[in-house]
Amino acid sequence: MFFPVSSVILRLLDEYKKALESHSSAILPLIDWEATDQGNVDVENDTADFYRYFDATPHAEFLYHCVEQTIVKDLPEETRYLKAYDRFADEVQEIVDLPQPTTNLLFRFLRQSSGKLSERAKSREFAKLTEDEIVSVEAIYASAFEKT
Repeated sequence: MFFPVSSVILRLLDEYKKALESHSSAILPLIDWEATDQGNVDVENDTADFYRYFDATPHAEFLYHCVEQTIVKDLPEETRYLKAYDRFADEVQEIVDLPQPTTNLLFRFLRQSSGKLSERAKSREFAKLTEDEIVSVEAIYASAFEKT
């Protein structure tokens, strides 16, 4: 089973770095190495035993925390967001028949400007919408995303 933990890792970069360094910082003084002209590292001693049976407890604990956060926080938030978006798109279609890419663009404009279409968007990309349709679309957005 796969869990999309990368967003959690991104939020916890300092903890991730600490988990990775929990092993590498202890063995780094034991490794004879020198930088190459190509920007790589040439290891000059046998280091296999340093990696073969190391204590991965900090790594496993960090990964467990990431999976837990994905299940408890990220996936439910993503599900709420997707449901809200689907509701928004469906209700917009009840007011005005827009192609899906235009509905996506409308959503992005509303999201960028706190649920209100800018005057520029009203006069350019959505010039064909009436003022009543714009008011309705903004209300749909507010209703769909008030809790997300």
